[in-house]
Amino acid sequence: MLLLCHALTVTAQEEPIGNDNTMSLTPVDSSSTDCNPTDSLLPTLCLGTDTLAEGLPWPQNVQLALKELLNDKLLETSQMAMMVYDLTADSILFKHNERQMMRPASTMKLVTAITAIDRLGGSHRYITRLKYTGTISNNTLQGNLYCVGGFDPMFNSDDMRAFVEGVKRLGIDTLRGSVVADKTMKNKELLGEGWCWDDDNPVLSPLLYRETDTFVQEFITEMLNHGIVVDCAVSEGSTPANAHEICNRFHTIDQVLMNMMKNSDNLYAEATFYQVAASTMNQPACAKDAATVVRRLLQKVMPRQAPCRIADGSGLSLYNYITVEHLAMLLRYAWQNNNILLHLLPSLPIAGEDGTLRKRMKGTFANGNVRAKTGAVTGVSALAGYLTAANGHTICFSIINQGVTRTVHGRNFQDKVCSILCRP
Repeated sequence: MLLLCHALTVTAQEEPIGNDNTMSLTPVDSSSTDCNPTDSLLPTLCLGTDTLAEGLPWPQNVQLALKELLNDKLLETSQMAMMVYDLTADSILFKHNERQMMRPASTMKLVTAITAIDRLGGSHRYITRLKYTGTISNNTLQGNLYCVGGFDPMFNSDDMRAFVEGVKRLGIDTLRGSVVADKTMKNKELLGEGWCWDDDNPVLSPLLYRETDTFVQEFITEMLNHGIVVDCAVSEGSTPANAHEICNRFHTIDQVLMNMMKNSDNLYAEATFYQVAASTMNQPACAKDAATVVRRLLQKVMPRQAPCRIADGSGLSLYNYITVEHLAMLLRYAWQNNNILLHLLPSLPIAGEDGTLRKRMKGTFANGNVRAKTGAVTGVSALAGYLTAANGHTICFSIINQGVTRTVHGRNFQDKVCSILCRP
């Protein structure tokens, strides 16, 4: 169970935030031990080093074990950046290449989620509205119906039936005019910047039905199925200010975050990214609007400025570049703000139990302890989140493996880190 205490005691071996130097550890010369080298991409710590680490007090034992992992053969042909932060002591526990700009893959969703909760609040709703103009006479609407998209990725068949029932409650059985798709919440770009054409990319439409851009067609079909005569045109446009609202349907940020984080859903992440963009009041909202909000938050939480490149909210883009320090400091910021943590923590996958971590770290001390967001695109594997160390301290960590030929190699490395951090 993750402990969320806020003790600020800094031990003599731990580094407070703002100090650039971690505790110096003398590298272990593997040639001086009795263990034999192994061809495994993730060798088990040799007996001499492991025994030495276990004989040291916390956190030196953890630091020594993590330092030994830097000798892993995987790192001879790939890059790795890591930052481990003791939240209870408010100090850096371990860092390596923490300021190297790397592709975050789906750990970008952590950035999006924390930014969205911070900017929009935990009560934010993704709303789709149905409005009309014109007159209703003899059960006939002489006018237009407007389907106003608010980029709700969860709008489903129940919501669509509620829209049709709203029309029927007005006594309308015949529609003569137009059904207008109002997609003016965001720009017309249907793909994110830097997305690969051959990926399974979500469609970035703010007016969605069951995650597809078929809203108006399905709405008309549902009206016909309920006996409403539809004698009208279909068009796109903006809703007049004098339009009357028939009904609206919404899903909460908690509902969206649960699927976005547990299952690493790219559409849900982009919908959240554009909620942030829309909060700037620029219309239509653009990815650059959300990126501006993200960069401002990163500048706020970082102890010193570091470059970054924000292209999308899901991590699909090849143009995203951040550091593990960015991720760790955002996690620290969320942990220090209960209004963020209360919404973020339940959405994170739990090692060995659910989401994208359900098959990982089983049978280790990390099982049921680690709550973290995974990330994987070609050549990149990443993991960032929280755990409770053996001494009861709450830890946040971020790890990015880049240049790996198989993402499983990165996952194995990250699981080893988590096991070291969790073991007694």
